[in-house]
Order: sequence, then structure tokens, then C-alpha cells
Amino acid sequence: QVQLVESGGGLVQAGGSLRLSCAASGRTFSRYAMGWFRQAPGKEREFVASITRNGDSTYYADSVKGRFTISRDNAKNTVYLQMNSLKPEDTAVYYCAAGGITKKANDYLYWGQGTQVTVSS
Repeated sequence: QVQLVESGGGLVQAGGSLRLSCAASGRTFSRYAMGWFRQAPGKEREFVASITRNGDSTYYADSVKGRFTISRDNAKNTVYLQMNSLKPEDTAVYYCAAGGITKKANDYLYWGQGTQVTVSS
């Protein structure tokens, strides 16, 4: 069992930056690939980025490629999402997920409670 807690969300102006963190419980964090998803009001949850267990490979949605960076620190049981050049369309609840690497939410085993990111124009 893995428990995930996101933090770092907030309100930012367009063009600004935020860094999300996801802290995982337990000693098995390094066994799991990790991902970030987001869900805007009235829309389906969508893939943002994922990272392999040792961090050697990362994957991004086309909409965030070049602006967002996913990383992890296995010693701290934490995965990060650095978000730069934010746009109003990035506004959503951002979720951390463990156990998958694909773009499909159903492939992930564990989920955090989400953190709100709001980008004003």
C-alpha cells in the first residue's frame, strides 16, 4: 500500500511557475513508476507526465512538453512536477499517481487527493 500526498498548488498568473510535490509513504516508493494527471471542471482526467522507477525516462503530454518537468528523489520518497510558462488552460486539480507509466489512468494503482492549480490570465 502506498499513500500519496500532493502539495504546492495555488494561484499564479499566466507565465508564472509552480512546483508540485508528491510525498509517498512506505519504503517501496522506488519500486513504482509515477505519474501526474490533471482534471479540469467538466473534463475527464488527463495524463500530464510520468517517470520510470529510477528516473531514467520521462514522458509528457504534448500540451505540456517543453514547459513541465517531472522528476523524483527516491531518497525522499517524493516526485515533483515543475511547471513553467503556465497558461490559463493549465488550471485543474493535479493528481499524483503510482504504479503506472502509461497515459491511461486505469493503469495506476494508487492516487493522491489532488492539489488545485489556478492560472489567471
